[in-house]
Amino acid sequence: MRDSVDPFMGNIAPVCLARGGAIEVEMIAIDAMRRNECLPGVMCSVRKQVLLSVSLMSLALVAPSFALVTSARAESMSGALAKSYAYSPDLNQQRAATRAADETVPRATAGWRPTVTATSSVGVATTKTVDHGFVKQDGNTLPRVNSISLTQTLYNGGRTGNTVLQAESTVMQARETLRQSEQDLLSSGSTAYMNVLRDTALLELQNNNVEVLQQQLKQTEDRFQVGEVTRTDVAQAQASLAQGQASAAGARFNLQNSIAVYRQVIGEQPRNLEPARAVESLLPRSLDAALASSQKDHPKIQAALHAVDVAALNVTVQEGALLPTVSATGQASVLREPNGFPNYQTKSYSAVASLSVPLYDGGTTYAGVRQAKELLGQARLQADLQRETVRSAVIAAWGGFQTTKLQIQSYQAQVRANEIALEGVREEAKVGQRTTLDVLNAQQTLLNSRVSLVTSQRDQVVASYLLLAAVGQLSASTLGLRVATYDPTVHFDQVKDKWLGTRTPDGN
Repeated sequence: MRDSVDPFMGNIAPVCLARGGAIEVEMIAIDAMRRNECLPGVMCSVRKQVLLSVSLMSLALVAPSFALVTSARAESMSGALAKSYAYSPDLNQQRAATRAADETVPRATAGWRPTVTATSSVGVATTKTVDHGFVKQDGNTLPRVNSISLTQTLYNGGRTGNTVLQAESTVMQARETLRQSEQDLLSSGSTAYMNVLRDTALLELQNNNVEVLQQQLKQTEDRFQVGEVTRTDVAQAQASLAQGQASAAGARFNLQNSIAVYRQVIGEQPRNLEPARAVESLLPRSLDAALASSQKDHPKIQAALHAVDVAALNVTVQEGALLPTVSATGQASVLREPNGFPNYQTKSYSAVASLSVPLYDGGTTYAGVRQAKELLGQARLQADLQRETVRSAVIAAWGGFQTTKLQIQSYQAQVRANEIALEGVREEAKVGQRTTLDVLNAQQTLLNSRVSLVTSQRDQVVASYLLLAAVGQLSASTLGLRVATYDPTVHFDQVKDKWLGTRTPDGN
């Protein structure tokens, strides 16, 4: 198989189509080439080039049973998604955000721990003692105070415990957001991969179409010179060529755009992309199963539910501010050379328990409680909204995937019918009942139907990934990507009980 080549990207992928799980080649075209038959009025070299393009297009963008590219450097869908998973800046920044959320737990648990403060001060004191106008004592001293105090909160209305629970829910919410980012990345990666394959095939078709139209124009002009056709026929051929060249330019632009998106998502230029297949084996067997799974596992729903927990605990924290606070403070201090007395020091030790009862703060705390309750109501409504949004997305994705399967069957039937029609037109042209234009039009119709089949098979692969994401199960582990999966619990376990230190676990 010949790979398509583009100067902007090098070898991209074989131009191919799939048919019902098996790889088939257009036998009519191959048989004609073996018999070395020429289309009426068209040079054999052009005919062979057209038929070669047709046979290439009759293979699949999706190869269920085996890979068509044997190069050791070929890139598969799994390999491309693994690279994106490992090196995506977008996914890495979300991982950093998740690690930052982990730090809310040790910050919350700090409320259970004592605070220790050391204080030191030094000054200069000048002392004069005067008796009946005579100075009896004159000297300078350096009064110094060193103290250390420890304060432990004993009770604060349950705010510390509830803040810790709130922080843990925040961490879980961040993990679900990370899981959704992973789904978005893998969905974008699979789409970018298939877009490059599709647009490569379409560019190949358009380029071949331009070559056929150029030969058709030359043939029409030659026939015009001998009076077989009119000026109108020449103008029609010129218009068709211009339209074909414009379509080829558009196809080239679309391919360049797909390459740019691929590089953005995957992290490198596409090279020798292998055919890909739908992940149908990973999908639920029915729409009801897909809906049930999505309501249970989708990260957007889970993140919204954790947000409800965060909001509910915030209400409890705000209400805790209305309750008394009990704390204990111990202090030890040393005062040297106080009040200008040289070589003199005092030591003091104290332990104090305090009770603070909030009576009225202008209504700030009460407003905070009411606000927290409204935010809780908002979070609950947001969770309900996410459930309905996910449900709608699953139904749409399921319908889209099933539609592509039916479209493939229809386009396969269309291709088979056009193959028969092309063979009939070809035979009729041999006996003068059809013109060369009729043969080329039938050939173009067959190519167009194969373009539709290529596009629908691309859509099926993309739709399968989108459905898996809509259900909430699109992940590196589900796809079996050969890459070290990121485990957010590792960093959490490293910092959740950390008392001291400013360095992150990775050494920053």
